[in-house]
Amino acid sequence: MTALVVTRVDTLALVEDSGRQGHRHLGVPPSGAADRTSLGRGNRVVGNDSGAAGIEILLGGFGVQATTPLVIAVTGAPAPVTVGGRPAPFGEAILLSPGDELHLGRVTSGLRIYLTVAGGIAESGSTPRVLGSMSSDPTSSIGPAALQPGTALAVGLPDREPHLGVSIPPITTPPLGLELPATWGPRADWLSDSGRAALQASRWTVSSHTDRVGVRLDGIAAELARHEQLPSEGLVRGCIQVPPNGTPIVFLADHPTTGGYPVVAVVDDAATDRLAQAAPGTPAMLRIR
Repeated sequence: MTALVVTRVDTLALVEDSGRQGHRHLGVPPSGAADRTSLGRGNRVVGNDSGAAGIEILLGGFGVQATTPLVIAVTGAPAPVTVGGRPAPFGEAILLSPGDELHLGRVTSGLRIYLTVAGGIAESGSTPRVLGSMSSDPTSSIGPAALQPGTALAVGLPDREPHLGVSIPPITTPPLGLELPATWGPRADWLSDSGRAALQASRWTVSSHTDRVGVRLDGIAAELARHEQLPSEGLVRGCIQVPPNGTPIVFLADHPTTGGYPVVAVVDDAATDRLAQAAPGTPAMLRIR
């Protein structure tokens, strides 16, 4: 049964859960929430398991109308929240009555907002479960299509009571930028000595070439010592590839399952959630051990 109807989408809104695992041998990436931490926190506020399906909204500018009584929460990047035109709390359980319209304004920092609902977004005609997950992968067109005004969403039955009175703060970027812990990867020896030094010591900047597939980092080129062709190798979230131009790429949720550029290091898994919230221009340092 329809419980929410999308009324506004300014940029991109996707249904995301904890992702589809175990299909990389078929070339299917895991996908799932770009910022799993924010999705999980929102789910816990409304009483769901941390990986229940919610809505990932890029840059804000989004609206839904409830058709049944619901409990929702908004987490992730900070943005104004209103219900029926009145301010509503960020990071807390919010009760929606039938006919209530919730609107999210534009983010004031970061990139992605998460809207979770008690019971989770349920499988339906508009949100099919594909290979065990309802996660949207807009790059490969696997999973539900991007949400549009008029999309009707079903909601499951809640398993637990929401955590009323719990408040989750919005994601913020440290004033000096992100520090991303990482380990050297299987092709670290493809970097020259100066390339290794540059990768560790440079103050990188998140470029405008950032999406759910990965983040390109701008800065001093990380010089490669080897330039021959490398057969495609497996990739995981957090892999840092260095193409011939020396500009590192850090992979995120919708990363390809194989690639031919050398993987010189791997960002710690938890840190990729923070990177997924880094807007273009955000400074970043790689702390490689």
